[in-house]
Formats: sequence, structure tokens, C-alpha cells
Amino acid sequence: MQIVVLSQFVLFFAFAQKAPLVFLSNPAVLASVRTACLNDAQEFRLPLKQLIKDAEKVLVMAPVSVMEKSQLPPSGDKHDYMSLARYYWPDPKRADGLPYISRDGEVNPEIYEMNDYPNQGTMVSAVSTLALAYYLTGGERYAEHAVKLVRTWFIDTATHMNPNFNFAQGIKGASPGRPSGFIESRGLTQVIDAIGLLGSYKGWTGEDQKHMVNWFDQFLTWMQTSKLGQAEAKSTNNHGVWYDVQVASMALFAGKRELARKVLEQAKMERIGEQIEPDGSQPRELARTTSKHYVAFNLEAFFALASIGSTVGIDLWNFQSIDGRSIRKALDWVIPYLRDEKEWTHKQIKSFDPAQYHPILITASIFYNDKSYEELASALAGAKGRSHRIHLLFGK
Repeated sequence: MQIVVLSQFVLFFAFAQKAPLVFLSNPAVLASVRTACLNDAQEFRLPLKQLIKDAEKVLVMAPVSVMEKSQLPPSGDKHDYMSLARYYWPDPKRADGLPYISRDGEVNPEIYEMNDYPNQGTMVSAVSTLALAYYLTGGERYAEHAVKLVRTWFIDTATHMNPNFNFAQGIKGASPGRPSGFIESRGLTQVIDAIGLLGSYKGWTGEDQKHMVNWFDQFLTWMQTSKLGQAEAKSTNNHGVWYDVQVASMALFAGKRELARKVLEQAKMERIGEQIEPDGSQPRELARTTSKHYVAFNLEAFFALASIGSTVGIDLWNFQSIDGRSIRKALDWVIPYLRDEKEWTHKQIKSFDPAQYHPILITASIFYNDKSYEELASALAGAKGRSHRIHLLFGK
């Protein structure tokens, strides 16, 4: 009897302590949070309860794939991802509306009629939720369904997506695909972390892992060598930062550590030094018609890049250029507006919920060891904020 009890303890300890292979979160912190959750720690009860609720909802979700679209990509291969540019509309001056023209910040609902974009978002969200629920609770139902969704989208011969974005965010009458389409693949980095969380699940095989590493390695190569990818790498707004997030994450997953380190080191001056002013403002995002959204969106990208940097010992959190440009300065620039101490004078054609800053501020409170960020996060999100999964991902 004592041997059985000891064995159970050893198994529990091993399950609770093993750090996952993730890049957007701290592996050691996640392992610590898992131990706390398995011990029913009070501080994580609310976010864990919400996570389980979310996971139960997607357990009944049928797998989705790129094969569900009715349109055929220019390649003639339905396995190729295909989507439309979200801010492009029919030209009212032309009978056929072609070519489509830009209306920045105004989303054309036609983008949802081409299934790949919404289906990919659904898949990423579900897989991320299920994988985290499995990791923190040990519930194999969650892992089983997450694996099914991953295999359907990436692995199965009949339904897999080809590792390219040749036809992402096309413009009708102008271009079948654009460099800007890479903004839609940023969620794939969450799939990489989800795979890390599924690592201890017996149903995730060595062949599954090998296939996914190969898939992301091919996608990474395509990002770096295609004309679309090379053009997106030169983007000087949030697209450039999100591009680096993807390259760094995929490179680490594919075992190309030096490539990831190179991208992260270059981001110090090429992204932080170019996109953030000495006062912390982000002029390229402020120039948009939904400037509040894009300032937050680019901060989210910088935070993701800095989190990845932490996994390889490159400190983007505290990097500061000679004239004072930094990620923290960019966050501090927006604080007075979140506190209603300043009036926003830049263009904003849509409503914006400042509670969207909650996960950013919680993360900042940890990496900058500054409780004022956490206090502001709580003020913006209220009681609902305590149920946010950011508390599970970063242990606060």
C-alpha cells in the first residue's frame, strides 16, 4: 500500500513539475501554475474555472480545414490557404467594383464568406484552449480533441493546409495575395505553444511531432524566401513586429535557435528603435483610422516578441535606445489615456474597450515588477479580469 501511494505521489510530482516547450509564456511559471491548479490553489480558481468552461464548449466543435471553402485558389489546390483583404471594398465608380479599393479600418464582411480565415481563427482558439486545459488539469478529453483538430488542419492527407500563404488577404481585381496577409498567420504561434502543452499526452505521437516541426520549418522557409514574405519583413508597422514574432517562434520550434536569436537581436533597433518614438508614441499606428486599436495591437506584438526573447536570454523588455525608445516607454505613453487623464486626439472611427489592455498590463506588472500596472488592469477590467487566462499563463 505504501508503495502504491509513493508511486502515485511520484507520478503526480512528475506531471506537476515538467515544464512544457513553449515560447510565448514562461515554461517554468506554467509548470508552477499547473502544480498550484492540481492542488486547487485559491488564486487560480476563477481563471481555471473559466478555462474549463471554455474548453467544455469547444469539445463539441467539429474539426475544420482549408478544404471547406467553395472558392478555388489560383493554384487550383484547395489545400492552399486563401483569404481576402479585410479593409478593401468594391469600387463604387466601377460597374463590376473591380479592382477593390481601400477603406482603412472598415471591415468588409466578405472576408467571412471565404472560410479559411474564420476557420483558422476558430481552430487556433480551440486548440489553445484545449491544450492549456489539458496541461493544467490532466483531462485527456481536452488533449484528445486538440490533437484531432491539429491533425485535421495540418497533418491529414485529405484536409491538411499547405505550408504557404500565397493567397492570403488577396484584393479582388488586383492581387491574389499580399504581404499583409501574414498578419493572419500570427495565431499559428499559439498552435506551436499548444503543441508544447500537449507534449506529455500519450496520444500525441512522435510522428505527429515530427510532422508539425517539418510543417513549420517549411512555412518558415517560405516566409523568408518568398517575395511576399520578404516584403512583409520590411514592413515598418505592427506587421513587421508580428512577422518577427512568427519567425522567432517557428525558428525555435524547428530547432533553429541562432536564427531566432538573430531576429530578436535585430528587433532592438529595427522594430523598437524604428517604431517607437523617444516619448513612447507609435506614429505609424497613430496614423490609422482606428488608432486606439492599433497602438494596443502593436504593443501586444512587442510583448509577444519580448516574451519569446526571454526564453533565449535576449532582454527586449528592458532594452532602451540611446534616445530613450523602449517597449515600456510605449506602454507608459498610453497610460494617461487609459486613466482618462488625457483626451485622445487621434482618429478613431470605432468604439474601443480599454479593458483590452488588461492582459498587457498584467504581463507588464510581472516583467517590470510594478504593481501600478496590475492595479490599472483591475480598474479597467473589473471583476471579470480575474477570470482571464493571462493569470494562468503568467502566474499572477
